[in-house]
Amino acid sequence: MLDVTIDRLSQESGVPALTILQIEANSGFDATHQDHAALKTVLERLGVRFLEPGEGGQGGEGLRLVTRASDDGLRPEELTAANDD
Repeated sequence: MLDVTIDRLSQESGVPALTILQIEANSGFDATHQDHAALKTVLERLGVRFLEPGEGGQGGEGLRLVTRASDDGLRPEELTAANDD
């Protein structure tokens, strides 16, 4: 969703990269509540919204991208011969 590297997420959250990889693989048994909270805080700051069951429509919990990550590029509708490099 965000195109964020594990290294960046680790650096910004203070959670070791190995722990993040273990959490992603659903084997983060050593991950603490503080690790999860730190990751959630960073992801929310980067533009992810955590949804509770039933929030935002039918279904269970999930994620929603609140802000679009900037990508220094042009949107397809902005491409013209004048800006063709």
